[in-house]
Amino acid sequence: MKSKLVSEDGGRTFVLILDQGEEAFAAVTAFANERAITAASVVAIGAFEGAKVGWFDLAARRYSPISVDEQCEVLSLLGDIAQGDDGKASLHLHAVLGLRDGSVRGGHLLAGKVRPTLEVTIVETASKLRRRKRADLGIALIDI
Repeated sequence: MKSKLVSEDGGRTFVLILDQGEEAFAAVTAFANERAITAASVVAIGAFEGAKVGWFDLAARRYSPISVDEQCEVLSLLGDIAQGDDGKASLHLHAVLGLRDGSVRGGHLLAGKVRPTLEVTIVETASKLRRRKRADLGIALIDI
């Protein structure tokens, strides 16, 4: 991965260029932890050789995984970074993935293996955000 700090006006803005073979969710999480990012928005485009997204089943209180076992375009990846209950970066990312036939798969990004690249922009906010586990829902949500 290559990264560059491109702005420090009102918060830092980073551009990350992930390399082929990197696991996107893990790489962005590690970067956020290394830079102590506790509140930010995330956008990205690129492609995966395969990915896993999730659909949140509220009744079961868990994500039902949807595997994408083919090359796909990352048409849109949006989300945020907050501080989790463990004090580390907690990512919440949604992805729309375009397939060869023009159809799409989408949901909560659980994993994505980069091929050939993923271009990620992280825009930090001036204040901290805290994501707390909600036992009644089975997920962690931002608590403002």
